[in-house]
Amino acid sequence: MKILIIEDDDRTAQQATRALTEAGHVVDRAPDGREGLFLATGGGYDVIVLDRMLPGLDGLAVLGALRGAGQGVPVLILSALAHVDERVRGLKAGGDDYLSKPFAAVELVARVEALGRRPVQATATDRLVVADLEVDLRTRRVTRAGRAIDLRPQEYRLLEFLMRHEGQVVTRAMLYEGVWDFHFEPQTNVVEVHVSRLRQKI
Repeated sequence: MKILIIEDDDRTAQQATRALTEAGHVVDRAPDGREGLFLATGGGYDVIVLDRMLPGLDGLAVLGALRGAGQGVPVLILSALAHVDERVRGLKAGGDDYLSKPFAAVELVARVEALGRRPVQATATDRLVVADLEVDLRTRRVTRAGRAIDLRPQEYRLLEFLMRHEGQVVTRAMLYEGVWDFHFEPQTNVVEVHVSRLRQKI
């Protein structure tokens, strides 16, 4: 599965990332609420692990924005706020599960995988459509005018990112950081190479 961890504490994020990666999952990490919301709305994730208290934008605010946009992706809330009232508040805000800190890595993996097995209610955000180009976010199937297009994983991520930001000015730095998860390096041409290949295919 493709999982997004939105967590400002480096130690907690590293523990969760290591456990989920060792279990065979692909993991991205955002260190604050604003970046987390940006990635969550453009990354096509299967499960999101969301810290309750975040800098920039509170975890419940991130969750509210996701649900308000029709995003049905399962969300596991992580929090040191273990009181029952806080757990209930998180679940009522749209969370699918709640895990208190500190947590056992094996339990985190089990809960994330359980969420990933749940059927997600289809919403308008399960598909991206631009003209005759369509992306199914659940199956990652790409078609143009009904014809299937075979893309490599990085090409798919690039296309999805571009389609989610249709009509917006997308810079090389945004692509480099949003698709490749690296800080922008002006001397590299990796963006141009992949954009050229993608254009040839679609």
